[in-house]
Amino acid sequence: MSNATHYETAPEDRIPFRNKVIYGLGAFVNNTLADAIGRMMIVLNLGLGMSPALVGLLGALPRLTDALTDPLMGYASDNTRSRWGRRRPYIFVGAISVAIVFTLLWQLPPGKSEGWYFWYFLGGSLIFFLAYTVYATPWVALGYELTPDYHERTRLMGVQNFFGNIAYMISPYFLAIMFLPQFGDVVTGAGYLAMVIAVVVISLGILPAIFLRERFKDVAAEDGEEKRGSGIGHVVMDFLRGFGKALSFKPFLKLCVATFLVFNGFILIAAFQSYVIIYYVFEGDQAAGSVFVGHSGLVQALSALVVIGIVTWLATKIGKRRAFYISTGISMVGYALKWFCYTPDNPWLVLIPAPLMAFGLAGLFTLMPSMVADVVDADELNTHERREGMYGSIFWWVVKLGQSAAILGGGLLLVWTGFDVELGANQTAEAITLMRLSDAIVPCVASAIAIWAIASYSITEEKAHEVRMKLEARRGSV
Repeated sequence: MSNATHYETAPEDRIPFRNKVIYGLGAFVNNTLADAIGRMMIVLNLGLGMSPALVGLLGALPRLTDALTDPLMGYASDNTRSRWGRRRPYIFVGAISVAIVFTLLWQLPPGKSEGWYFWYFLGGSLIFFLAYTVYATPWVALGYELTPDYHERTRLMGVQNFFGNIAYMISPYFLAIMFLPQFGDVVTGAGYLAMVIAVVVISLGILPAIFLRERFKDVAAEDGEEKRGSGIGHVVMDFLRGFGKALSFKPFLKLCVATFLVFNGFILIAAFQSYVIIYYVFEGDQAAGSVFVGHSGLVQALSALVVIGIVTWLATKIGKRRAFYISTGISMVGYALKWFCYTPDNPWLVLIPAPLMAFGLAGLFTLMPSMVADVVDADELNTHERREGMYGSIFWWVVKLGQSAAILGGGLLLVWTGFDVELGANQTAEAITLMRLSDAIVPCVASAIAIWAIASYSITEEKAHEVRMKLEARRGSV
């Protein structure tokens, strides 16, 4: 690697720390909602006796609508013209709406049939995810335009990723909260927990809409005047045109491919870690193995908070692409170490790979949103349009789509290894070996391909600065 040009952040491009925290609280809300809806659905089985197959169907079906609603919401946000901006009205209304719907979703009356609960929850979930999209998509897009500076974008995304990860440290306790004896039963507990979550969502979720300002709303308004048309046909064609341009923009595609590989390489084998610890390290002792599964997860979660700071600092010193190489490379070392450290000879060694593996996702979701913001600038230079909403919605849709595919693929991969739950501690040696190999090798290979994809990513710090100068010369500094 040759030495790259480094540009210091101008004082006027810095985001006050208070505003970074406010945007980060939006990430806390976003991740809390996303994780809560999945974790709390166990109540449908444990509290209402619904078939696990139907519960799984309820988890999957509403998310299929994201393929349509996410890009549509991104387009709507990009093309909204109001005195309050393109993003803030949706964030404000979305936070309140999704909190109300989430509360109503979990007010489950007793004594109904399984079919009644299924259709009630399916209809409510569809409305919930629609309201969630109204909040989340403009919030993501807002982050791309809070600053035009290459490095300040990374600092902002580091803060929001930090707060977003805190949500994942709280949500694992939701089941225990719902089972508190004060509620009487787990279904009632879910109803009260939903109310508490709703209060938090409204209280924190509206803050970005109230206190943050959209930097490029006037630029977007001027661009909108140039392409303005009327009629549903024009809107449909404009949406399809924007969607196609975003998907065909090579730097953006490389980010999507790299994210898909790193994130879903991890998700694909997420269950394997638990199986390897329980059935290899602890030779089938589920009680003892589950404790160390928890220990490893906690160490990884805590390490991620530190890693976010390290990766943010690193990216501002050597650039985002190089920081991605390093953070992803370190995570590969962690994955590979599982082959050696996951051993029945010393169970405590399972904690060693955890901090290294944390570099994978913590680095990914600090760097990639910052790089998408750079892509939006490059796209504006080519198209004369600001499409933060469209790019953000497609990026996160790829993440969610890949996650669903990876969960399915992980189950198929586990079957391929020959694992048989009926055998308990008596799994075959071949099955154990294949599980261990998959656990260590699959994420390493996926991460290596991701590094290869980003190696040809063209928007370096110098290129991003050049794009910004051309944009400001054309439309003036905002």
